Amino acid sequence: MQLNIEHRTHYRYSDLVNYTIQQLRLTPADGFGQRVRHWEIRVNGHLHRFQDAHGNATHTLVLDNPHDEICIVAGGEVETGLPCEAGQQRLPLEVYLRRTELTGMDAKLQKFADKFARYAEDAADTWLDDLMHAIVKRVPYARGNTAVNTDAATAFRLGAGVCQDHAHIFIACCRYLGLPARYVSGYLFTQDGSLMESHAWADVHRRDGGWRSFDVSNGCRTNGVHVRLATGLDYRDACPVSGVRAGGGTESMGVSVLVNQAGQQQAQQQ
Repeated sequence: MQLNIEHRTHYRYSDLVNYTIQQLRLTPADGFGQRVRHWEIRVNGHLHRFQDAHGNATHTLVLDNPHDEICIVAGGEVETGLPCEAGQQRLPLEVYLRRTELTGMDAKLQKFADKFARYAEDAADTWLDDLMHAIVKRVPYARGNTAVNTDAATAFRLGAGVCQDHAHIFIACCRYLGLPARYVSGYLFTQDGSLMESHAWADVHRRDGGWRSFDVSNGCRTNGVHVRLATGLDYRDACPVSGVRAGGGTESMGVSVLVNQAGQQQAQQQ
């Protein structure tokens, strides 16, 4: 599948900003069943590219002149549905067993995960599908209940969340059960455009070796409609844009994602 993607992020400020520095994880890489045909980032600032600890193509954006808006446009063409060849493993697997602030457990979530403990030593990973479906049953997809700083245990107690929360809960359970797991940010294409926006899912390293990807919110393994951007221990490691600024007063942000296939074009704004 050939997917064309355009991801716009537009910041506006009520006062002049004197200085902005941001980290952009907006560049997909080859591997895991995808190949990047071409990709670029356009922005009104200076970019420096590097590879972070997780192997993500990352840009540091610096604006050192007074400004009252920032417009970041990332996009290109990605081919998906190719044989799944994982990229080079940069960090020891033990790193992905580490509990973070967003993937912490409480007694309620541990009790839920304990139901799957007897399967955790199995080489087969079919039980992970059961875990995925059980999470969505307990925490149905619903907007407006959580935020980017909501941790897995809180989202589980609330009983509602979005893709970020589902990924965090799934990762927290996997790590608790002894399986390395990581957060993935990217895009999801659907024919009707209903889920065409920034998305999140999880990778789990199986007992018999190799990463497998689970789109918890949609109750499926990842396939040719997913495009990977970045991975990390949680959202904070893999979020598309993060940073700090000096000045600016009140900030407003608009994000839009455009995905099209074979000349079909649809857009969703958030």
